Amino acid sequence: MEFEMGSVVGSGDEHDHEAPNSRKGRNKKSYHRHTTHQIQQLEAFFKDCPHPDENQRRQLGRELGLEPKQVKFWFQNKRTQTKAQNERADNSNLRAQNERIQCENLAIREALKNVICPSCGGPSFGQEERQRSLHTLQLQNAQLKEEHEKVSSLLAKYMGKPISEIEKLTSIVPNGSSLEILPLGISSSSLNVENNQSVLFPNYQVKGILDMERELMAETAASAVDELIKLLRLDEPLWIKLSSATAASTCRYTLHRDSYEKMFPMRDNHFRNTSSTARFESSKHSRVVAVSAAFLVGMFLDSNKWEDLFPTIIANAKTIEVLEHGELGNRHGALQLMHEQMHILSPLVPSREFYFLRHCQQIEVGNWVIVDVSYDFSKETISPSRCWKLPSGCIVQDMPNGCSKVSWVEHVQVDDKNQTHRLYRDLVCNSTTAYGAERWIVSLERMSERFNCYTELTESIAPIYDFGGVISLAEGKRSIMKLGHRMVKSFCGMLSMSGKLDFPQLSEVNNSGVRVAVRKSTTVGQPLGVIVSAATSLWLPLPPQIVFDFFTDHRSRLQWDVLCNGYPVHEIAHISTGAHPGNCISILRPFIPTENNILMLQERFVDALGSMIIYAPIDVPALNVAISGEDSSNIPILPSGLIISGDGRTGTDHSSGATNVESFASSFSNKSYNSASSGSLLTVAFQILVSCPPTCNQMINMESVATVNTLISTTVQKIKASLNCSALD
Repeated sequence: MEFEMGSVVGSGDEHDHEAPNSRKGRNKKSYHRHTTHQIQQLEAFFKDCPHPDENQRRQLGRELGLEPKQVKFWFQNKRTQTKAQNERADNSNLRAQNERIQCENLAIREALKNVICPSCGGPSFGQEERQRSLHTLQLQNAQLKEEHEKVSSLLAKYMGKPISEIEKLTSIVPNGSSLEILPLGISSSSLNVENNQSVLFPNYQVKGILDMERELMAETAASAVDELIKLLRLDEPLWIKLSSATAASTCRYTLHRDSYEKMFPMRDNHFRNTSSTARFESSKHSRVVAVSAAFLVGMFLDSNKWEDLFPTIIANAKTIEVLEHGELGNRHGALQLMHEQMHILSPLVPSREFYFLRHCQQIEVGNWVIVDVSYDFSKETISPSRCWKLPSGCIVQDMPNGCSKVSWVEHVQVDDKNQTHRLYRDLVCNSTTAYGAERWIVSLERMSERFNCYTELTESIAPIYDFGGVISLAEGKRSIMKLGHRMVKSFCGMLSMSGKLDFPQLSEVNNSGVRVAVRKSTTVGQPLGVIVSAATSLWLPLPPQIVFDFFTDHRSRLQWDVLCNGYPVHEIAHISTGAHPGNCISILRPFIPTENNILMLQERFVDALGSMIIYAPIDVPALNVAISGEDSSNIPILPSGLIISGDGRTGTDHSSGATNVESFASSFSNKSYNSASSGSLLTVAFQILVSCPPTCNQMINMESVATVNTLISTTVQKIKASLNCSALD
């Protein structure tokens, strides 16, 4: 409490007169102001002695004509007032210091953005230039490390000394000197080996991981493992069943946000201060797959095998740095910093990029947990794809007969609704099927079946003949399966379509228009030259299964495939890649009189969430190389294809398409369809090689773009007409 010094102070006299306006029955003490002389004397004494004793108070009272109690109260009030004034002054000083520090902090941040060279005082580099310089230095550093390791190995071989002793010798060589002691005919430039220790990516700077940073990464990964185990082992009320999941075989679950935040309060909202359209996606799914748990763990911890295992989901995967290799044999404790780019369904769906930690723990014999959690190493930038992975992953449990049970959780925060075309918003933004746990599981199940088919061919001793007798050797079938897998990866990788050019549709309600991209191919396994890619997506009022059956019926292929040129096709070879009859690789012969030397290689597959039909023309001599069992990795192949999926819409009136379903299904007498099913989303994608002289690249490229645009538009119109959907926009 503060007091007004020098105003009114209690006298302490019990015989003072009552105030005239006091209430009846109550006595009030009278108050009076000290004189200026009294205040001056009291303040002068206060400066020398803020805490006078009783004798001093009596002496002051006699000198000033005051009671000792009045003197006591005055000193108490004065001390309280002085303390309050000092606190206000301290607060003002601290506030001023805080503002000064903030200004200095801002000035330092601005100065860091304009760093100049300390040696020459030259102008500052831009952000892109600094990144390029850092990239170059890191590549040079990695190359020097490779050469050092190679030279050390050669020295150990030719000098008979271990590498550790050679390193001691090289460590005493003065800076600037060089030792040219390689054997004749061997140069340092020829010692090129693959570097798996560090991979650099655009928009992400690896500046070296300090010990403190490694400890933080390990703690983040360990915490993510604990959270993932709880998410997989708990059900309600943490997980709630989606209302759209009615059948027991397709039960889909999502996290209850309030229950999750109560259980894991430390998990923050990554886009809390940057976006109002970000959303959480969460899902859980499990299934038994026909491969062993140890095999899956090895695949998950190898970025190349991880990419091969999920070619329809992963466009690119790299290991940036291996922090812990894990125990030999079971990989317990393995920890890696990784990058992956995910794609799905159509160029109209933006890809998702994650920089994340992958951690593996063997929680008991035959039981592993593998967790992924986003980690922003720079602490300053947000992933350009606006995605953030919360603890996600799977528990892999060994089962009898070489099988394993995989339980998967996918939990991410994304902000991509504005970048997703309206055709795919229901599927991508309003459901969990596009990037959810179920897609990972069904893809893993299908690829496991494909791997087993390949393994059975590897273990087969007797020749295996297909029904046409074209492929008689098991080695030939394995080579064709490898070629088909590379064809699928190439097709899915094309869907990102960087540097795209859009040909919009007048009405994009049920059609996306055509998206075209031109690139120059120098990759082994693809035709060399300029390649034009084109893709379009459209909605069809037919269930996905009807659409898939239409495209896989050889009798109807001449109605839509421009490669057939109106002629029928026949399947001359067939390799099964799974339990479902729709999962297979085929060699097709189109009856085109002028193209007797051309066949078509096709791989198709179907699962609970959609299907793909991917095909490519291939000449007979190249196909004979694969059929004979030789290496097919150098055979150039340029695939086109179709992607079919559900539209993700619930409660939509499809009465307009019911007639289409009933009329079209009548052509498949051995199949039954539900006309009440939702519609389909179809993506049609073409790739065409453009052979053009260097002097007229631009002109021919633009002509080719226009040709491909017309070609794919004509194909879409033929598909609509064949499916009785010509009335769609």
